[in-house]
Amino acid sequence: MSINIVNVGNLSYFAAENITASHCFTTRLGGVSKGHLDSMNIGTHRGDDPENVGKNYEILADALGFDTAHLVLTHQTHTDRVLQVGNAHHGAGLFTPELPECDALITNDPGTALVIFAADCTPILFHDPVTGAVGAAHAGWRGTAAGIGAKTVEAMCRAYGCKAENIRAAIGPNIAQCCFETREDVPLAMVETLGTDAEKYIRKNGDKYYVNLKEMNALWLRRAGVKNIEISDACTACRPDLFWSYRKVGDARGSQGAIIVCEETKI
Repeated sequence: MSINIVNVGNLSYFAAENITASHCFTTRLGGVSKGHLDSMNIGTHRGDDPENVGKNYEILADALGFDTAHLVLTHQTHTDRVLQVGNAHHGAGLFTPELPECDALITNDPGTALVIFAADCTPILFHDPVTGAVGAAHAGWRGTAAGIGAKTVEAMCRAYGCKAENIRAAIGPNIAQCCFETREDVPLAMVETLGTDAEKYIRKNGDKYYVNLKEMNALWLRRAGVKNIEISDACTACRPDLFWSYRKVGDARGSQGAIIVCEETKI
């Protein structure tokens, strides 16, 4: 199984074979936004025309089969906070006021579509085909060090009775080790929380370090008991044709992200 690109007309997104709930990791292709936001910007704080952002979500809704009125957007601040949401939160961040600060969402309310944003950080999607519960997490390097992926799994188990071994996880496109050059603070944070197991995912070059955030997050998930994990090999910094990268262009960019839809369980 793998995470592959899907093309629907002008729209391009990535999808994981191991997750059967409707979902996507968006790219910058297939929307209506203009200029440096060209074209599938899903961020509501990037200076885009709200009508363009709304239309972009409609395009994604048509492709994935969800109702834009049922979207729930994160209010991300690089925390490890996981928020349980449902029908009462539909429209948050898009049509109604934002949620409290959090970097992960979980739900088991059918029809609810969870959204997280990324522009180099690691997007992670979760699906339990037994209970039908889903989750979405935004893991910056601080969130990665804090184990937000594992905390999302734990929250799904507490809230919905999921078993970690049943949960399927997909780690989407991010800034890969080839391009994620850091100072010593980032690898030190990883080793402090993950121990020496993290060292195999850190490469030193002079006074700089290159950290594999995808594998760090996968390590957290395995420790949490998740057995079915797909990892994208796409790098947001290497592919400006597909993604916006904060490292490459700073704030003059749009936002891509990930969406997953809670569906009625068929089991």
